[in-house]
Amino acid sequence: MAIEAKFYEPASEPLTCGEKMYEMVAALYPICRSITGEGLRATLNKIGDYIPLHLSEVATGTEVFDWEIPKEWNIRDAFVKNPRGEKIIDFKKSNLHVLNYSIPIHEKMSLEALTPHLFTLKDHPDWIPYRTSYYKETWGFCLSHNDYLRLEDGEYEVMIDSTLENGHLTYGEYYLRGMLPEEILFSCHVCHPSLCNDNLSGIALTTFLAKALSRTENRKYSYRFLFIPGTIGSICWLSRNENIVQNIRHGLVVVCVGDGGHFSYKKSRKGNEEIDRAALHILQHMAPGFECTEFSPYGYDERQYCSPGFNLSVGSLSRSSHGRYPQYHTSADNLDLVKPKYLEQSLDIYQALVSVLENNAVYVNQQPKCEPRLGKRGLYRSVGATSSQTEHDMALLWVLNLSDGANSLLDIAERSGMHFKTIASAAQALKGCGLIVESTIGF
Repeated sequence: MAIEAKFYEPASEPLTCGEKMYEMVAALYPICRSITGEGLRATLNKIGDYIPLHLSEVATGTEVFDWEIPKEWNIRDAFVKNPRGEKIIDFKKSNLHVLNYSIPIHEKMSLEALTPHLFTLKDHPDWIPYRTSYYKETWGFCLSHNDYLRLEDGEYEVMIDSTLENGHLTYGEYYLRGMLPEEILFSCHVCHPSLCNDNLSGIALTTFLAKALSRTENRKYSYRFLFIPGTIGSICWLSRNENIVQNIRHGLVVVCVGDGGHFSYKKSRKGNEEIDRAALHILQHMAPGFECTEFSPYGYDERQYCSPGFNLSVGSLSRSSHGRYPQYHTSADNLDLVKPKYLEQSLDIYQALVSVLENNAVYVNQQPKCEPRLGKRGLYRSVGATSSQTEHDMALLWVLNLSDGANSLLDIAERSGMHFKTIASAAQALKGCGLIVESTIGF
């Protein structure tokens, strides 16, 4: 089946944020992307229609730590014809059909010679796998196992119209300045071809989060959004930006956020940083049933940001985690797998997490000897000593008691079991009455 973009029919009501994100996913879906090349640039240019993206190009052969920028790969067409001249594998019907980074070839060969270059999935015989060969020059095709079983003996025509030449690696960056030079980093990979959850969903969420934050006034933190090819992209960016890496206080790798799976959080290498605690707090209150995993040096670009020479506080927040849902890296990771409502739920989680980071602070109680009278300040909404104080009342008491210059609002939320936004609201009320002041020492 040919890859086609799907769009919502015009409706009388404006599209929801989730539907707009889905439209972005659908528009990017047909593009054949890789770690370099025109497909990658076309994707970044499309993102640039939503946010002002700065593009950087790094030449082939440039050394980036222990790596070097590879040759640029581009592809125009590819197919395999059976002995009767029929196209049985067609790149124009699915860009997953070609082993990503395949070198050019146009030959006729036997089925025996062709078979070592074919890749299938026996466990899911109707799906096309996604395979790559970035750093070993070879060629190949991916097809469903059922189609593979129908191959007959005879001579096959094999054609891959591609180029692998000196060129550039391209990545995109969007920076929002805040009141502080300290940054929150959001990084997503943009190199996968027609795979919706991994990672068109991450591209859409990162883009729409950036749009939302660009409209937010009085941002405490600065924000950096990276749209990079996986692994080599983060290595390249880190090698070119060592002078500003120390500004990154928190970070998240955004991936697989468009399916209906339970949320999953992978901790930073340090394991108990503010980003880790904030993510787990939000998931506990907004996404029951989530999974938390400890850091491991395998996965996406968090392993580069958390490498020992940087050791940044970067985790990864997803829904179904990579490699742990059956459609992962197959043609079944398509426009039917992701849904607008799941994209919107994921964006809500990310925005709530940002709110925790933005509003977390340490306060000092200005009336620390016994409880101050809250009623005369109009802060108690309940009357007398009832058995069921309102949540707001309890939040006031928790903030007053633990605002000793040593506990942050996140500390208080964790200890009280209350949602951070309730604690933060109580802190604002107490601050407005002069009962607490923000610590100048911070945390």
